[in-house]
Amino acid sequence: MLAIRSVSAPMRRQCVRAAPRVAATLSFQNRRFYSDKVAKFTGQKDASGNFPVSIIEGDGIGPEISQAVKDIFAAAKAPVSWEPVDVTPTLVDGKTSIPPATIESIERNKVALKGPLATPIGKGHVSLNLTLRRTFNLFANLRPCRSVAGYKTPYDGVDTVLIRENTEGEYSGIEHVVVDGVVQSIKLITREASERVLRFAFQHATEIGRKKVRVVHKATIMKMSDGLFLNVAKDVAKDFPHIEFDAELLDNTCLKMVTDPLPYNDKVLVMPNLYGDILSDMCAGLIGGLGLTPSGNIGDQCSIFEAVHGSAPDIAGQGKANPTALLLSSMMMLRHMGLNEYADRIERAAFDTLAEGKALTGDLGGKASTTDYAQAIISRL
Repeated sequence: MLAIRSVSAPMRRQCVRAAPRVAATLSFQNRRFYSDKVAKFTGQKDASGNFPVSIIEGDGIGPEISQAVKDIFAAAKAPVSWEPVDVTPTLVDGKTSIPPATIESIERNKVALKGPLATPIGKGHVSLNLTLRRTFNLFANLRPCRSVAGYKTPYDGVDTVLIRENTEGEYSGIEHVVVDGVVQSIKLITREASERVLRFAFQHATEIGRKKVRVVHKATIMKMSDGLFLNVAKDVAKDFPHIEFDAELLDNTCLKMVTDPLPYNDKVLVMPNLYGDILSDMCAGLIGGLGLTPSGNIGDQCSIFEAVHGSAPDIAGQGKANPTALLLSSMMMLRHMGLNEYADRIERAAFDTLAEGKALTGDLGGKASTTDYAQAIISRL
């Protein structure tokens, strides 16, 4: 583990040596971009007393698992009304876009639940998931991974929380050919985006009762880019004196987590984009895969919660799909909306059903249908 103190001073020296312009930038780096809570939910109830939620049912098994979630919400009497929206992509000026009515719905409701989407092959469209993140500036990807009783893996008791910066880093899409056979890709790190996701990480740790935040980085090699992220973390940590802060190299984190993930159960891990992409899927593997892993993409204006597994077209319409990932993502959504009581009830019923093991879908080793699994959860509400 690399403590922030041991990195910050050498990093400042490196920044100053790198170019004359950087010295002028250092004073700018002390500027705060956020003085209030990041990513507050500001949605309003409709005339019936429910919060409207845009729902993207998705492709393949998406409609089936979305229906299971809607049935469970109805049984729990969750104060949510669903507003189906279409994200069929179109090309506008050569760029993938989603229908204006969908954008208006999500911006109005401030929150959406999304099933799995399949990107059309050979039609010129980029990933719809990426398009949604860019359209709504969803700056943080929140990925908790918690072991499921009733589904045995080589690791027991995993309860990690990862937060990934979602808008820049290596995924900024800035790359070009220098000369034939030489390609340059630019890793973009800004203080504003770093502060935003780091502040959210400290806020989230406070909200879920975790006492430690750890930045995962590679500042030993990328002294200026990861160094900026790390130094911003140090500044943000001062605003959260009740949270213990430290940092760790990416390769050390990977090694330690697959050796023994339990020491990470008391921490929230936060990191730049590429590292988060890798680590979040690695942690999903610790608990049994993406079918059991919820996810949320958080923005200042709106947030989208989603199942990150594939659309599984080979079993679509057969009633075999496992809705757990989407259901747990909807629990994250409810908590984001301040509806913790409903989230706790539904989540407890879901984990009890999984632990009992009598109504598991085929991917979990059982023979239950999607509807059977949903009804087993409903019976426990």
